[in-house]
Amino acid sequence: MKLTTKIVIALIAGAIVGITLNITAPGVFDVLDTWLFSPLGKIFLNLISMLVIPIVLFSIILGFNGLGEPKHLGRIGVRTISYFVCTTFVALAIGMSLALIFKPGEAGEFNTTTTSDYEASEAPPISETLLNIIPSNPFEAMSSGDMLQIIVFAGFIGFALTVLGEKTKGVVNLIQQGNDIMMYLVGIVMKFAPYGTFGLLASAIGSQGLSAIKAMGLYMTIVLVALIIHSFIMYGGTVYFFGGKRNPLKFFKGFAPAMGVAFSTSSSNAVLPVSMEVAQKNLKIPKTISSFVQPLGATINMDGTAIMQGVATIFIAQVYGIDLSFGQLLTVVLTAVLASIGTAGVPGVGLIMLAMVLQSVNLPVEGIALILGIDRLLDMARTAVNITGDAACAAWITESERKRELKENTAQ
Repeated sequence: MKLTTKIVIALIAGAIVGITLNITAPGVFDVLDTWLFSPLGKIFLNLISMLVIPIVLFSIILGFNGLGEPKHLGRIGVRTISYFVCTTFVALAIGMSLALIFKPGEAGEFNTTTTSDYEASEAPPISETLLNIIPSNPFEAMSSGDMLQIIVFAGFIGFALTVLGEKTKGVVNLIQQGNDIMMYLVGIVMKFAPYGTFGLLASAIGSQGLSAIKAMGLYMTIVLVALIIHSFIMYGGTVYFFGGKRNPLKFFKGFAPAMGVAFSTSSSNAVLPVSMEVAQKNLKIPKTISSFVQPLGATINMDGTAIMQGVATIFIAQVYGIDLSFGQLLTVVLTAVLASIGTAGVPGVGLIMLAMVLQSVNLPVEGIALILGIDRLLDMARTAVNITGDAACAAWITESERKRELKENTAQ
């Protein structure tokens, strides 16, 4: 049985077991969650998280080194970042438009007396974000998991190795061997993926239950529909029109194993080793491009999170009876885009970012409590969308570089 099939079966089984136990035997669920579901999920998360930092370090170094001359690197970097920023704007527009049309905040009565544990803070200015990406201590950045700083440090090393050429060939070989070791370990860890996926989903679904899902049905539906629309139109369109006329359905099918793991882990960073391996093997993305685009995307590309923020902001405004002006809606878009850059790709980070967005248009941060109950489930779906966007961008970059090389060879 293929790994994709095993993961899908595990997802379905976990959801069924979680819901069934939540309804029929909540006491039994608590025991099983403590001793079985959560430990299975935690072990799987720890196994893949263990590999994230070394894989990002090795792959980015090799990615920068493999891209060759600085002009080549700069061209791909600009295209990659531009793609991520543009798709984030589109994601916000889709989510906010659906929320304004279907008005989920007016679909029922909600308890607005609850409080939230999420404190608002201002979105960091662009200058601060740019300054903070340069690590004063790269080892501290690696120990704390600051992905942007790790990427910048690895980029400098990769650039230096490219310039020095033959002098550092031994170092490049050593890093390549280190990367091979990490990818081999990913293959071993992935054999445990179905069990970890089952545990994570059974725990997440079982702890929420049908009551939370029913209460927030329209809000959940709008977020999920927006995620699906964005995935098929934006990413499907990218791989077909700009990725060498790839079949979008084959693209999604080939990337399904990574999407399944992302769905269960809710972490773009944690699933990075898997998404890179799947993109390289199933989608035939060159290692040099995959090693550059996907780690960068896991850090700054959060289209799924942007959709949630757009829908949640409109939803909370509607619940509290607050009409947002066009200027405020524009502020939501700009703040959400800026907040997504440099924010760690870990579970629950979307709620922290949402607090920034709400404060930017003077909406009550306490409104986050309204969506807190079912956000874990939506976090799973939007993480799968986030990493799919990284793969779609890598497919586009692959095709554009292929055409460029073909044109240069023809000219010669």
